[in-house]
Amino acid sequence: MNEDILKGQWRQLKGSIQKKWGEITDDDMAQIDGEREKMVGKLQERYGYSREKAENELDAYLSSNERATTKN
Repeated sequence: MNEDILKGQWRQLKGSIQKKWGEITDDDMAQIDGEREKMVGKLQERYGYSREKAENELDAYLSSNERATTKN
C-alpha cells in the first residue's frame, strides 16, 4: 500500500519529502518519480542508511502521511 501512496500522491508529497530529508535534491526527486525502490536507494545514498533503515523510515513517513490525509 505504501507504494500506491508514494506513486499516487507524488506531486503532493515532493515538498514534504524534501523538507523531511533535506539532502534529497530536486534532481533526485525527478529521478525517483514516485518509485519506492528509487526513494529507498536515495535515502541509502544520501544518508548512509542501511536498506532496512531506509525502508522503515520511508514506511513510517508514508504511514503518518496517510493518517494525516485521511483525517481531513
